[in-house]
Amino acid sequence: MVAPHTRPTWHEYFIGIAESVSLRSTCIRRNYGAVIVKDGVIVSTGYNGAARGEENCIDKGTCVREDMGIPAGERYELCVAVHAEANAIINASLEEMKGATMYVAGHNYNRTAASCHPCLMCHRMIRNAQLSKVIYYSSDQRILVLPINES
Repeated sequence: MVAPHTRPTWHEYFIGIAESVSLRSTCIRRNYGAVIVKDGVIVSTGYNGAARGEENCIDKGTCVREDMGIPAGERYELCVAVHAEANAIINASLEEMKGATMYVAGHNYNRTAASCHPCLMCHRMIRNAQLSKVIYYSSDQRILVLPINES
């Protein structure tokens, strides 16, 4: 007898799409993807990478922050990249985002798990976009929920 097909939950489904989006990242250090979903429909996607028109790090073969030995989470202003969350927000209208959910997934460049909890700057943008929650992978690959109105 053939085992029954197991469908992913909606959270697993959209996190999986965010993982696929992260494959477009142009960052040397980490690859993230974000998907904004409203009423079960994808509104927007974004990945971390150089701003439009800027040369990206994977093509240059170097990262300014890496070259300077700057630890993760510090001195973002030196980086040419726009975060995945910000790119997803930039690519959607406010009306589409009101009350929507953002899914974020990613990994370190060596394909090990990375925490996808939004940084403080992205958290402010997420609140401003009026998203209701962020569902993301923790560094141990658990799916976590960050309610925006309570955080």
